Amino acid sequence: MSRKVLVLNADYSAITVCTVPKAFLLVYLNKAELLKDDDKAQLRTVSVSYPLPSVIKLNNYVKVPYKGVVLNRQNVFKRDGNECVYCGKRKDLTLDHVIPKSRGGKTNWANLVAACRSCNGRKGNNTPEEAGMPLNKKPFKPTFVMFLRNFSGKVGENWAPYLGKSKLA
Repeated sequence: MSRKVLVLNADYSAITVCTVPKAFLLVYLNKAELLKDDDKAQLRTVSVSYPLPSVIKLNNYVKVPYKGVVLNRQNVFKRDGNECVYCGKRKDLTLDHVIPKSRGGKTNWANLVAACRSCNGRKGNNTPEEAGMPLNKKPFKPTFVMFLRNFSGKVGENWAPYLGKSKLA
């Protein structure tokens, strides 16, 4: 039951991810339509088996305000693959401003990266070029759909048609 279900709006645009019980309840109450189910598993009661939802579509359009990815520590780490962008280490991660705040660097997606404590300390108040520490990955602002597709953990192949043509994580 720890699986995730992709929730689409009535116009088939991705709006969120929810748990299997929540998705099943929406389908059972006729608030959503089951589009794709997991063919390897089912929800079972004592007397009945139900398909395990993987992708559902809401029956009524829900007006959703602009969906962006929240800029926070965990999301920057997810975007950077939970590894230091300077050396690739996966332990003791911190946030690093590529252009230091003291030199006019902003706190935004394009200027924040995941860095291990030692690299962050070694870089100090310098730019990566000044410190001789090139970035392995260029920071960028992920889109909401990209974040769902690539950074939501392991997702099923049957999400692909609803999230674009790019390869799933």
